[in-house]
Amino acid sequence: MTLRIALAQFDFPVGAVTLNAERIVVMIAEARDEYGADIVLFPELALSGYPPEDLLLRPGFLRDCAAAIETVAAGVEGIVAVVGWPQAAGSVVYNAASVLRDGKVERTYRKRELPNYAVFDERRYFDVDPDREDCVFEVKGVPVGLIICEDLWFAEPIASTVRGGARIVLVPNASPFERDKHAQRDALLAERARETGAAIAYLNVVGGQDALVFDGASVVADGDGSVHPAAAAFTDQWLVVDYLDETRSFLPVQWMDEGDESRDALAWRAIVRGIRDYCGKNGFRKTWLGLSGGIDSSMVLALAVDALGAENVTAVRMPSRYTAELSNDLADEQCRALGVKMLTVPIEKPFQGYLDALTDAFAGTAVDVTEENLQSRTRGALLMALSNKLGGLLLTTGNKSEYAVGYATIYGDMCGGYAPIKDLYKTEVFALCRWRNTVGGAPVVPPAVIARPPTAELRENQKDEDSLPPYDVLDAILLRHVDQEQSRDEIVRAGFDAATVDRVLKLVRIAEWKRHQAAPGPKVSRRAFGRERRYPITNGYVA
Repeated sequence: MTLRIALAQFDFPVGAVTLNAERIVVMIAEARDEYGADIVLFPELALSGYPPEDLLLRPGFLRDCAAAIETVAAGVEGIVAVVGWPQAAGSVVYNAASVLRDGKVERTYRKRELPNYAVFDERRYFDVDPDREDCVFEVKGVPVGLIICEDLWFAEPIASTVRGGARIVLVPNASPFERDKHAQRDALLAERARETGAAIAYLNVVGGQDALVFDGASVVADGDGSVHPAAAAFTDQWLVVDYLDETRSFLPVQWMDEGDESRDALAWRAIVRGIRDYCGKNGFRKTWLGLSGGIDSSMVLALAVDALGAENVTAVRMPSRYTAELSNDLADEQCRALGVKMLTVPIEKPFQGYLDALTDAFAGTAVDVTEENLQSRTRGALLMALSNKLGGLLLTTGNKSEYAVGYATIYGDMCGGYAPIKDLYKTEVFALCRWRNTVGGAPVVPPAVIARPPTAELRENQKDEDSLPPYDVLDAILLRHVDQEQSRDEIVRAGFDAATVDRVLKLVRIAEWKRHQAAPGPKVSRRAFGRERRYPITNGYVA
C-alpha cells in the first residue's frame, strides 16, 4: 500500500487564528486536489502560531482556537488532515494536534513531553494529559501514528505509538533554528527509526517570530534508519512524499532540498528571514540604519538588502570630528554597489549643542567616556527622528561580543527596533562577511571594510582593542562562558590568562542591565541573549 503525504512547510503567524484557519482550509483542498495527497500534515500549533506565549492565558483566545479547529474540520473531505492547535479542557491547556476527517475532529493527540529549557517554557502554559493516550489512526488500511516535536527526543512516546500498531509516525514541529542543530536532529531520527522500525515524517514550521527564526528543513526517515536529505531551510514550500508501506520507506514526489548547507550559509539566511518577517509581520516596508564604514553596519546593510531589497533600505552616514575620511568613502562605496539610498547627516552641531548645554554641569571635570557616549547618543536621536518622521524600522548594528561586555551605548548605537547581528560574535561577523562576498558576484561588503581594524571612532585614533582584548581572545572566552556556561576556573584551566578572564567576566556581569533593554534579534546560537539567556540584573553570584 502507498500513502501520499503532503507536508505544509509554511509560516503560520502567531495570533492570526482566523487567517491561519482560512488558509489551512484552502491548503487542505490544495493538498487533496493538486497533489493527490491522502494525508496533509501541518506544523505544531499551526492554528495559533508558535509560540503564542501569554495569549494562551486569555480565555477568549482559546475559545477562538476551539471554534477555528471545528471550522477547519468541517471543510475536510476526501483527505485526512492533521492540524496543531492549543486545546483548552476546563482549567488546563494542551499542546494538541487533531486528526480531521469527513468533516469532523476524529481524535486529538496531546503532547507528552513539554520542553522547558532554552527558548522554551511550555510548562508555563501547557499540561500533560495523565492518561497519555497514544494516537494511531488508519488511512487506506495503514496504521499511522502521531506525536509532537519534543516527544521525539524521548524514546517512549514513539515506542509506545509503534507498539499501538503504527508503521509510520507523523511528527509536527516548531523547532527554532540553531547552528549545528541539523546533524543532531538527523542522528536522532535515524536512531528512533532503527529502534522502532517505523518510518518518520518530520515537519518543521518556517518563519521569523520576534527573536526566533524557524528554519523548516523538514525531513523524512525510512524505517531502517535511512534519513533523506532535508528540505530547503527558510523556504515556504509544499513537500510531497509517497510512503511505501511494504518497505516502510519514502519516495520523494515534490521535494526541494538544501543547496548550500554550510554553517555560514544557514546563519546568513536565518538572519535574512528574521529581518524580512519581523518587518513584514509588524507592518514595516522600509528600514533605516546608521552606516559607519565599519564591519558591523556594513554587514547589517547587506543583510537588509538581501531581506527587503535595496529600494526599501536607507543608510545614514553621520560623520563626526573623529570620523576618518576612509569611513565616509567606504560607506559611500557600499551604498553605490548595492544601490542603496544614503543620507549624510553630520553630528557636529547637535553634539556641540549638547556639550554647550552641559558646560556648567561638567565644569571642573575631565573629558572621558561620557563625551564618547554622547556622540553615539546624538546619532541615536537623529536616527530615531528619521524613523519617526519618515516611517520605517531602525535596525541597530551591535554584535554579540559588544552586547556581552557592554561595548555599546545604551540610547546610542543600541537604538533601534531590531538587532540583526546581536547573536553573532565579532569573529563570526567577519567570517560571514567573507562568506557572503563569495556568493552571487560582486562583494556586498567592501573588502577594505573587512581588512581595517575595528574602531568606534569616538576619539582620536581609537581602536576597539584599546578597550578590549583582541576579538579572537575575547570571543573564545565569551563562547565558553556565555554559550557553554563554563565557570571562571574552567576557562582559566583551558589556558586563558586569568586577569583577562576576570576582566571579561566582570564586564559581562555589569552589562546585564543594557542587554535587558536591547532590541530583539534573531537567535542563531545555542545560547542567545534575551529570551534564552535570562540572568538577573541584580546578582551577587560570581563564578
